[in-house]
Amino acid sequence: MEAATVAAALGFLLLAGVGGSSVDEAREETVVRALVVASGAAASRGQLPPASSPGDAHPSPHSNNGLELQKTESLRRNWWPSSPIEISSLPPVTYSTPASTCRYRYYQNVCTQSYSFVWWDWARWEKEIDWMALNGINLALAWNGQEAIWQRVYLALGLTESEINEYFTGPAFLAWGRMGNLHTWGGPLSRFWHLKQIYLQHRILDRMRSFGMIPVLPAFAGHVPKALTRVFPQMNVTRLSSWGHFNCSYSCPYLLAPEDPMFPLIGSLFLWELIKEFGTNHIYGADTFNEMQPPSSQPSYLAAITTAVYEAMIAADPDAVWLLQGWLFQHQPEFWGPDQVKAVLRAVPLGRLLVLDLFAENQPVYSRTDSFYGQPFIWCMLHNFGGNHGLFGSLEAVNQGPRAARLYPNSTMVGTGIAPEGIGQNEVVYTLMTELGWRKDPVPDLVAWVTGFADRRYGLSQEDAKEAWKLLLRSVYNCSGKACVGHNRSPLVKRPSLKINTTVWYNRSDVFEALLLLLKAAPNLTTSLAFRYDLVDITRQAIQEMVSLYYEEVKISYRKKDLILLLQAGGILAYELLPVLDEVLATDKRFLLGSWLEQARAMAVNETEAQFYEQNSLYQLTLWGPEGNILDYANKQLAGLVEDYYAPRWRLFLETLAGSLAQSIPFKQKEFDKNVFQLEKSFVLSKKRYSSQPQGDTVDLTKKVFLKYYPRVVNGSL
Repeated sequence: MEAATVAAALGFLLLAGVGGSSVDEAREETVVRALVVASGAAASRGQLPPASSPGDAHPSPHSNNGLELQKTESLRRNWWPSSPIEISSLPPVTYSTPASTCRYRYYQNVCTQSYSFVWWDWARWEKEIDWMALNGINLALAWNGQEAIWQRVYLALGLTESEINEYFTGPAFLAWGRMGNLHTWGGPLSRFWHLKQIYLQHRILDRMRSFGMIPVLPAFAGHVPKALTRVFPQMNVTRLSSWGHFNCSYSCPYLLAPEDPMFPLIGSLFLWELIKEFGTNHIYGADTFNEMQPPSSQPSYLAAITTAVYEAMIAADPDAVWLLQGWLFQHQPEFWGPDQVKAVLRAVPLGRLLVLDLFAENQPVYSRTDSFYGQPFIWCMLHNFGGNHGLFGSLEAVNQGPRAARLYPNSTMVGTGIAPEGIGQNEVVYTLMTELGWRKDPVPDLVAWVTGFADRRYGLSQEDAKEAWKLLLRSVYNCSGKACVGHNRSPLVKRPSLKINTTVWYNRSDVFEALLLLLKAAPNLTTSLAFRYDLVDITRQAIQEMVSLYYEEVKISYRKKDLILLLQAGGILAYELLPVLDEVLATDKRFLLGSWLEQARAMAVNETEAQFYEQNSLYQLTLWGPEGNILDYANKQLAGLVEDYYAPRWRLFLETLAGSLAQSIPFKQKEFDKNVFQLEKSFVLSKKRYSSQPQGDTVDLTKKVFLKYYPRVVNGSL
């Protein structure tokens, strides 16, 4: 069968097969399987349908393409909500083209799509892409709109619209649907959602390509809807185990066997449809075993499933390069021994697999896999989990890491990357990492660098501000060792218990001293929006530290059975600190729950959809599942969230502890968890509207907070 015949037959299938419930299923399956065989024969003769021309006009991933900034318009754009650029203060621009030591400067994590990008409109995406251009990013994920493409493919394969709707997750959980971890939860996706995402993807790709960036498109990883087994009952699938404490109503994905002839068909159908819609730059991302254990540890199986994913790619695009997140090797090291890792990495021709060493600043994989056994890799900084707020960084490890990887014996490192689960926090860390993409060696003096960062950030050299950043560098941004994980586990944002660990790697007094210095600098810097953001953020951190200290007092008083001291410490924590934190956060639009939810509502076409998106967003911020399955993983400190979610939990906890002491009965955590879950769920299901307008003056309020609590910290008189 000639290539044209195969293409025509597949096109007929894509059109005629939709909704064809009266078609004889056995006959249809026979036709499909025959097409697979024919496609394979055509591929062996190099006669597969070529990738569509739009992609061919764009830069090849095999070239060392640099970025050309487009005049000064990009300077109007900012990534971080904390640091907008004031155009009037910009000096004349002198263009130069610095030479990067890295072929690739990568950006994003699959999870970023859900934790940060999910509700973005085009205006926000344009700012992001322009920030990418300004920082030399030349390789990034572009995964919007893929569910609309999958919908076309699934309809063509005989699924009904209701089956497809039941399979897709809701918008806030799409990242884990795309990696196979979840299905159904938080869904369905509306027709309007699909249309908007297709529109956004076209705009995103046009902008990225105009800067010479390489967009990484999604590919088929092997996961299929259960409903496909209705259409193709002979299809060979394995049901994987559950993920993230979800039951099989929302997890336990079906994985297609690598030898099943449906594997290359589904994979190539998806890519053909995707390329037809969006063009291609020939790099594709797929993650088959993200935080999920494969059904077999046999190297032969792992090699076969890897080969199947790759061959499905090249069936549609012979120039395909596979971008693989290396998180699986780091996340389950007990499963992924040398033989298992080799089986995956060597199943793809050298140079056609590009691995992201995703958490290299903390737990690099390249150093225990002989530089990924010869496959090229990108040294990535992950830094943040869940998009949490909280001052955190391992700046020295980040600074030294890329050079160490580059100098590793027989290193195959080809780039640096930024791969946070969520953005919009700790800008200093990301500023350093983007700079390292252009450096051969580490920054020689981080103290000098961070004071320069303060000058640039505020647009004015101010000694007190620089001293504040020196204190932050030696404390919150000086974490070292494998225990350093950018996931906020403060008692403030955790479901209350008597077993929360409040240990930190820094001297808490440094945070308060840094806040004192920023307040001294305030008269000269209050016009800087970045400064005002930092003032809120560091005050937030100081209050978080106070919550931890008073929580320890609560634990001690409970164990001593001292009801008076428990009520005193608990009263300050729940009825004083948390309300004042909410008040501080409310002074800045960038720390409002209302602003967060406003983005979600803006994606909707009617009030029903707006409420649905709000609930999706609230679930992600709190319970993360119908039963608190990944509770508080994506915690944020936002005005409204503190007042109506965190504070009521702590008040219930303290009332329960006090009742326990008063009645001389033991505190029962499981019973408390059941009771507090009702509070948590009520918050998520509430239809309360939150303001997106700030209230109060940041500087005045932070001064009052500081004057009230700083003496207690200094004197140890909590």
